[in-house]
Amino acid sequence: MSENLPAIGIIGGSGLYQMEGVERTTAQRIETPFGDPSDEIVGGHMHGRQVYFLPRHGRGHLLLPHELNHRANVYALRSLNVRWIICVTAVGSLQEQYAPRDVVLPSQFFDRTSRRAEHTFFGAGIAAHVGFADPISSNLRHILAEAARASGVRVHNGGTYVNMDGPAFSTRAESELNRRHGFDVIGMTNLAEAKLAREAEIALATLAMITDYDCWKVEEEPVSAQTIFEHLVANAETAKKILADAIPRVPTEPDWPEHRALDTALVTDRKLWPDETRTKLGPILGRFA
Repeated sequence: MSENLPAIGIIGGSGLYQMEGVERTTAQRIETPFGDPSDEIVGGHMHGRQVYFLPRHGRGHLLLPHELNHRANVYALRSLNVRWIICVTAVGSLQEQYAPRDVVLPSQFFDRTSRRAEHTFFGAGIAAHVGFADPISSNLRHILAEAARASGVRVHNGGTYVNMDGPAFSTRAESELNRRHGFDVIGMTNLAEAKLAREAEIALATLAMITDYDCWKVEEEPVSAQTIFEHLVANAETAKKILADAIPRVPTEPDWPEHRALDTALVTDRKLWPDETRTKLGPILGRFA
């Protein structure tokens, strides 16, 4: 039964759990040592798998990027035995070949954020440094690529996502600099999700949906919330098709490299772990107990 299998998490828009084929949905509010997640987590069954959906910005889009409690979001999913996460996220294009409503499957990140302390579960007596050279699960990314091609959407497999703070969009000077550095897409949320998922030994990949050309393309209308939301509606339908195809392709056993990321990451001797921190990180450190 799917209840006994490791689960698949979806972080994205609040309407994704309404996609066709999701059965026996339930909603639950998870308390975490890091505070409250963005919203209730909606669980359901699809193709015999347990799937959990978390609306990144809360239902109704109530939270700005800098207000997101990424640690609580990822911790809550890990406490539900989620071992794979698919992130659905809106991004701006920094290159001509990525047009609105295209799908990009990033393989790399560049960090332009300023909130590093909130992008780790560790500290308070337990030090860990996870390997992050390849921040995206290549296995899960290729599953998404196959599902995206099957849906008929134009998909770009690979590329660099540059993560800015927001909530304001880029200036033209910032957008041009990001282009010249060779970055492919820009967003405000996904890097923290990827870092925390790696620490939680969850395989993560991103379904980046192009909504605009940022503001570097002077012949285009500068990016605005109105422009983005017009494309978001179409992109949400595309995402539902891709997810429906990808979910049954995900294996049932968590045996990818990401699922043992802490094997070489934990620095502090276990005999020195504070009991309070060990308990707080129980869902993440359980196999080391």
